Amino acid sequence: MANRFVVRYGLMRHVGEFTSRGEELRRGAQVIVRSNRGTEWGEVLCEATARTAEYLGKKQTVGKILRMATPEDERSRDEVWQAEQAIFPEMQQLIAQAGLAMQVIDVEKVFGAERIVVYYLAETRIDFRELVKSAAAHFGVRIEMRQIGIRDEAKLLADYGDCGKPVCCNTYLQEMPPVSMKMVKAQKATLDPTKISGRCGRLKCCLRYEYETYESYRKELPKVGKWVVTKEGKGKVLSQEILAQKLLVAFEDKRRVMIDAKDVLTVVSGNDGGKTNDKSNPAAK
Repeated sequence: MANRFVVRYGLMRHVGEFTSRGEELRRGAQVIVRSNRGTEWGEVLCEATARTAEYLGKKQTVGKILRMATPEDERSRDEVWQAEQAIFPEMQQLIAQAGLAMQVIDVEKVFGAERIVVYYLAETRIDFRELVKSAAAHFGVRIEMRQIGIRDEAKLLADYGDCGKPVCCNTYLQEMPPVSMKMVKAQKATLDPTKISGRCGRLKCCLRYEYETYESYRKELPKVGKWVVTKEGKGKVLSQEILAQKLLVAFEDKRRVMIDAKDVLTVVSGNDGGKTNDKSNPAAK
């Protein structure tokens, strides 16, 4: 019975499920795999399970693990890397000769030499059919053009983030969903663009990680502006400390006190200190 493993492969750090011929592979094992792009170098991340299949969002396997990487494979990998360094300027020259408004970000020569993938930036859609023909004739291999975005550029070229760890897009993120200023404000993060922007110049992906938790906790608290009744009297909510589940309340005697959310007995409906409702009523919040 074939074993199944999750493997990371390719310059864009693709992750997929691969089958092996019965051998047990540990995390971090360097392997040679067959994907739909050809023969590739890969790294085993873990054994494939129902949970990993749910994360990957794919039920079918991507390919097969051919073998463990050998010293000869490592030498071949170095040769592929050196070939990529030579291909990059040559590809730039071909694009300049074609007069196309596109910028080459990186090139990837698949380990088995079945194809060369060119990653590029362009403001508009590019008709590169003639370029592909000339490049295929020049390099003697299939050429695949991939238009990428600013975040994909960071995924290819960035190294470390402000946290001191490798950037998330370069390690494990499969998708890079949009991040909004609403998420920044909900977490009361600084609005300084230099501190909330990632290597791509866009809002950091990590700002999205805890947003759902903040939203869930926020819904448990009376809104800012609501009047609440506590053991110390009635007051108006001035601000929320979401993770700590605390409220800054201005009481009728002019005191401003930080209280635990659990000390709120009732929440007053409306913002004028009128009729009160039980705290458990979500509509009162």
